[in-house]
Amino acid sequence: MDIADFYGHVRPDACPGALQVHTAADGALARIRIPGGALSATQLREVAACSAELGSGVIELTSRANVQLRGLPSTPAPSATEAGAFPARIAAVGLLPSETHERVRNILASPLAGRVDSSLMDVRPLVTALDRGLCASSELAGLSGRFLFALDDGTGDVLSIGADVTFLATSPSDGLLHLGGATAGIPVLVDEVVPSMLAAASAFLELSGGTAWRVSDLPDGPALLASRLLHGGPAASKDEGVSSGRPSREIAGPWVPDARVVPQRDGRVALEVVVPLGRLSADQAVALADVAGEVRITPWRTAVLPDLRPEDVGRVADELTRMGLVTGSGTAWAGLSACTGRPGCAKSLADVQGDARRWAAGTGELSTPAVPDGVLVHWAGCERRCGRPKGEVVDVVATPTGYRVGHGRKTEKTETRGDM
Repeated sequence: MDIADFYGHVRPDACPGALQVHTAADGALARIRIPGGALSATQLREVAACSAELGSGVIELTSRANVQLRGLPSTPAPSATEAGAFPARIAAVGLLPSETHERVRNILASPLAGRVDSSLMDVRPLVTALDRGLCASSELAGLSGRFLFALDDGTGDVLSIGADVTFLATSPSDGLLHLGGATAGIPVLVDEVVPSMLAAASAFLELSGGTAWRVSDLPDGPALLASRLLHGGPAASKDEGVSSGRPSREIAGPWVPDARVVPQRDGRVALEVVVPLGRLSADQAVALADVAGEVRITPWRTAVLPDLRPEDVGRVADELTRMGLVTGSGTAWAGLSACTGRPGCAKSLADVQGDARRWAAGTGELSTPAVPDGVLVHWAGCERRCGRPKGEVVDVVATPTGYRVGHGRKTEKTETRGDM
């Protein structure tokens, strides 16, 4: 299926963006890239307003900490002004800094970088610098919409996602560059991080000839890219080669989504809120914006509200609970995700959103195997399993005769629309 953008062009790449949209059964779907997952209250309010006024009122959180709006007009608009209403509105609040690069601004970051004791480095400035460097390179506009950068503050939370280019802090001044999810990394100083990540992306484009989406698509991609980077990129300046493995310091590992209060170094706290099935209503998004100056979307479809005063947490949690968000720990909603399903997707064989909600509430007929701690559950309406998280997942997949339950991994090569 071709993808039509807001300006009437047709392109073969199926990964949607804010300009190039996916035509779904319920209208156009637009994806807004949010480097580092950080949304200001003003930006989140505008996303909510666009969803309510231009779309279906549904905001989806994706597995790459981006947001999607559903139900936008998918037919040609009668005027250029109307066609550009959505892009113009998000651009006005800083969510569309580059029309040519908007689909390649895929940058994950540790949600609590610089705020908690386990964080070795505040990677937020690196997110900003990487995004600016990416948008300033005409060459890197040629990356696929699935090529992924990640900046890990040393906790190991986003390292486990296996981005194409990941920086893992090992001290406040340096770290390792991991390529294509490889365990071994290239030592880099903090000042070399952004130039090295950009050089890795440039080398990938050269090696792939524009035919591959991810480093894993190339035969021996991580090793090939590391060799190219060491012999021609900024990371070669230390002349230390590739580290044999991860740092000796023990890292916490993958983020386990849950509703919780996390103490910060400065005496304030962060509140992690579980968003049921990663779908926010416009009113829920406004409620989040009303109680926090910044909201950080995580790849696990939760929302982190940092920098709250401890004495305000109870009131904030009560307000968000009344809006249908989950603020109590140990919930069945934590780590539970689902694709759009019927009626939003014509390929879906079931109403997976409704079925997953009934399962989480304990009223569904389907039972799943015991789920170990840290393992996610994903419901899908067909074998494409759009939006499936990375790693160990219990899959609940709709078939013509009912749901099939399985447990394991799936490579992204079988995905069709990226992060959903």
